[in-house]
Amino acid sequence: MVENNSAVTSQPAGFARRTLFAGSTAVAAVAVLGTVAPAQAAGAVFRHGVASGDPLPGAVILWTRVTVAEDAGPGSGIGDATAVRWEIATDAGFGAVAASGTVTASADTDHTVKVDATGLTPGQDYFYRFIAHGETSPVGRTRTAPAPDDEVDRLRLGLVSCANWEAGWFGSYRHLAARTDLDAIVHLGDYLYEYGRGKYTGRNGAVRVHDPANEILTLTDYRTRHGQYKTDPDLMALHAAVPFICTWDDHESADNSWRDGAENHDPATEGPWVDRKAASTRAYLEWMPVRATRADGEVQIYRRLRFGTLAELSMLDLRSYRDEEAGPIAGWRHADDPSRTITGRAQMDWLTAGLTSSPTRWKLVGNSVMVAPLVFPPLEAATTQAITEALGIPQGGITVNGDQWDGYTADRTTLFRAITDNAVNDVVFLTGDIHTSWAADLPLNSANYPGGPTVGAEFVIPSVTSSSVGDLLKMPARTASVPAEEAIKAANHHLRYVELDSHGFGVLEVTATQTQMDWFYVADVTDPATGVRHGASFAVPAGGRLEPRPAPIL
Repeated sequence: MVENNSAVTSQPAGFARRTLFAGSTAVAAVAVLGTVAPAQAAGAVFRHGVASGDPLPGAVILWTRVTVAEDAGPGSGIGDATAVRWEIATDAGFGAVAASGTVTASADTDHTVKVDATGLTPGQDYFYRFIAHGETSPVGRTRTAPAPDDEVDRLRLGLVSCANWEAGWFGSYRHLAARTDLDAIVHLGDYLYEYGRGKYTGRNGAVRVHDPANEILTLTDYRTRHGQYKTDPDLMALHAAVPFICTWDDHESADNSWRDGAENHDPATEGPWVDRKAASTRAYLEWMPVRATRADGEVQIYRRLRFGTLAELSMLDLRSYRDEEAGPIAGWRHADDPSRTITGRAQMDWLTAGLTSSPTRWKLVGNSVMVAPLVFPPLEAATTQAITEALGIPQGGITVNGDQWDGYTADRTTLFRAITDNAVNDVVFLTGDIHTSWAADLPLNSANYPGGPTVGAEFVIPSVTSSSVGDLLKMPARTASVPAEEAIKAANHHLRYVELDSHGFGVLEVTATQTQMDWFYVADVTDPATGVRHGASFAVPAGGRLEPRPAPIL
């Protein structure tokens, strides 16, 4: 259940010109969070840890799940209702409690608890905990967003996507949790995977196995799978260390999902899509620290978060409203169809209105599938219109992946035109989905790059564990994939960086002068103690285009 509670004590003064998550509070957080493994600290009642999310200037979502009995596990649908006390404080010892309250956890919400703790101070570090059945949860750390008019020096975000339990260990989460400089984690989708046991693994098979064993279809199934993922110690540590800002992609429901179905859903044997979608949505909203329901009761996960005058982050939902992906042959004839949509009309209007009216320096877009054109070869529209009409090849070239914005070019044109027509600067798309790493300028017409106008840049992060191109090739890293990377860049000049092998995460730093993405890669997803290395860095100067950087920002 979600509760609003604004019993607040007085707090320190404002946030202007501060760096987020700085100072002694972060040091205290290390002492609290870094000395006990979350799986040990969770105990019998709070065995799924704690989490926070969607920080606003005066509020943040707090989350946990209580296990009221051994047989009342996730998805069981049983167990008595129980009172759960929550507290949020400005100090790790909870001597200065800022807000508190009591909520009821019941089987109706799978014994999950979501509290919208309100009345908080903007730009403030906080610690939070839950108490139930005589046990106190692990202590989590979170932070509210700065006030809208605060001048923030820096915003630093961790970026992750595509974490497949069976493909490996979540070392990327562990390395992010060890940092003390992050203001939030942006999860760009595929937080979990729906496949049955052994149906989608890594290059060496299943490192660990999914629960339940079957492909998840029902509310019980989705709850069980969410519960399993929340027991991963590295994911638990990251949730406890920093607030999450999430959107879903397809695997939170089913592969290649769209408005009325999914490629990985057969109504004849798996029942109506509307039932499966409702089950996956309900479980997601129960188990994730997100605000996703409108005042009229309709679920809406696209939303906007602001960080002072520095940046505004628009999180998209590119699954709930899209038309079905067109196939690789017939799809070439339909990619330019203006009636086809990936966003839906209401979300597109919301997105373009937000970008064109934003008062912040940077306009960030949390985007679950790649927006940059990826085609072979890019065709110049003025001289290839006859070929386009005769063969059905989109004017941008032959689409490689119709699941991306390439399969919905009319929507992309509408978005890009809104940006250029309104002279919007400093737009950066943050993307997951394709298990590989990319940095791209976003040309209005890719065939005219670099001479023509660009509308912004895109940073695509690799998967946490899900199979990369290199995994699928089953060749040693940085061998067969390297010529493929060079061929892709040769055919798509706006793609400035492509890395097809590695798993890992991104760290994005936003300042008034530039936005820089640092890619970090883990050594081996099959090793729970894997190390990490810096892979590459690119930055977008304010008003400019992508530039390589020699080192990460530390």
